[in-house]
Amino acid sequence: MAQICLCLGRLRHPSHSSVVKKPENIEAWLAELGDPSADRDYQPGHARMLALLDGMVCHRPKLRIRIAGTNGKGSTAFMLAAALQSIGLKVGLYTSPHILEFNERIRINGIPVDNDELLAGLARIMPLARRAGASYFETATALALDQFSRASVDVEILEAGVGARLDATTAIAADMALITPIALDHQNWLGDTITQIADEKAHAMQGCRISISAPQCNAAAGVLRNVCPDILFCDRDSWEKLAAPGLHQQINASLAWTAVQQLSRMLLSPDQTDARKTDLTTARHAIARCSVPGRLQHLRMGQADVWLDAAHNRHAVEALLPSLQQLADPFDTILVFTREDRSLADCLSLFAPYAGRIISNDQIPQQELSPAKTLQAEIDRNKQGKFLVLGSFTTVAAILR
Repeated sequence: MAQICLCLGRLRHPSHSSVVKKPENIEAWLAELGDPSADRDYQPGHARMLALLDGMVCHRPKLRIRIAGTNGKGSTAFMLAAALQSIGLKVGLYTSPHILEFNERIRINGIPVDNDELLAGLARIMPLARRAGASYFETATALALDQFSRASVDVEILEAGVGARLDATTAIAADMALITPIALDHQNWLGDTITQIADEKAHAMQGCRISISAPQCNAAAGVLRNVCPDILFCDRDSWEKLAAPGLHQQINASLAWTAVQQLSRMLLSPDQTDARKTDLTTARHAIARCSVPGRLQHLRMGQADVWLDAAHNRHAVEALLPSLQQLADPFDTILVFTREDRSLADCLSLFAPYAGRIISNDQIPQQELSPAKTLQAEIDRNKQGKFLVLGSFTTVAAILR
């Protein structure tokens, strides 16, 4: 599979005159472009992204993969990246949001790009971003493409931000699209029905040679088939053990695995049967060993066991439920802390069978709201307790810090 060969594309480099003094802090530099928190930063349309890219050099890699969907995008991206890296490909992985450091968004062979490289990239790109009126996410996407190009990666894996139709990641051509489970989320941008949201996500498949979807509800599946009659729906494979906890991760692993199988068939000739078998075995093991930060991530805090998850919508919560009893029977406390413009209040009753106490930010005055302090208070009440904290990547970050 390392012998992939596709056409390369070029865009122009900015002139040396556009290079400015390197900023000292990546986040401070990017913050002037907008709020990076998910859909708060979403600016629909490709015009700004194309204007930004027009001033850059971006060598098209041998293979570019888009991943869109509602839940499971990050997990699928991590697993696919691990699989392709395990068989000798140099892989650039772009995901969002980050948990603790911006660098987490841009990885090459699993390692976040270091600050010096990103700061040098920003010095090149920020004048172009300002001129194009680009957002935080659009500039971050361009920065990822810049880093991947300079590192000459074989494969780029790009996780969509919001939707796909007008997302920054679909402003450039790709070879493969993966669609994770589709559910209601970002309705203020994508629509109030599964059909509307699926239509937005389906645009990730445009121009791709291969499109693969996780199992979908009938409404979403119908939309995807209308857009791409050749789409392949993967089966939920049976995984004996995954490093990423949660039964729902079997869907993400199966989607990544199906992508690897399709790439193997596409890229290796019939006389390379033995090589294909070896690659597939290696890749499957890499998927099984892949852990994903912020997804039922386990911590020991003193004598207490704490699990963190970025589940932030009902679909994600429902996906977690079948696995909770395996982690703790029951949890002493489940803490649910969402962003101020979101709510999981209608999901709290779902947790009742799995915990002695359920605490949400709706029950705490805003001025006293602190996930870390609330969790610590619960641990102080039960030093050997078992706790689940979820609601967003911001919540996960607050506990990790």
